[in-house]
Amino acid sequence: MKNTASHYKTLLYITGCCFFMLCTQASHAQTRGKVEVIKDPRVDTLIARKLYGNVGSAQSGFSSSGYRVQVYTGSNRAAAYKAQAKFQQNYPDISAYITYREPDFKVRVGDFRTRIEATRMMEQLKPWFPLMFIITEKINPPKLDSDTQN
Repeated sequence: MKNTASHYKTLLYITGCCFFMLCTQASHAQTRGKVEVIKDPRVDTLIARKLYGNVGSAQSGFSSSGYRVQVYTGSNRAAAYKAQAKFQQNYPDISAYITYREPDFKVRVGDFRTRIEATRMMEQLKPWFPLMFIITEKINPPKLDSDTQN
């Protein structure tokens, strides 16, 4: 019985050595290649919004309840992006958000602390967007004047 056990250990040792040699041979046989990443350009937009939309002391990932103006609702994706672009062209300093909840795309603009601020924006947008609503939701609060002085 001891003889069988020693043969088994020897066979196991030899098999382990062969497996190790095969693995090291295979790793040396690999060649380095070039990886090309093809991605949608909107990925860069999302990354930029995440990075630059949350900078500053008042915008460090903190959200609070506030108001936004909904300027577009519909099932046409291209029309939603067109509405967002139209808004951004006239108001580049104010954020515009596109959300999708089947079957509609919604474009909401601004991060307003009060309903009065949202109403003022709605009055300014009347020439471009005839049908708008004020929506209560979580916002990324804009910096206060005291935040910019520090």
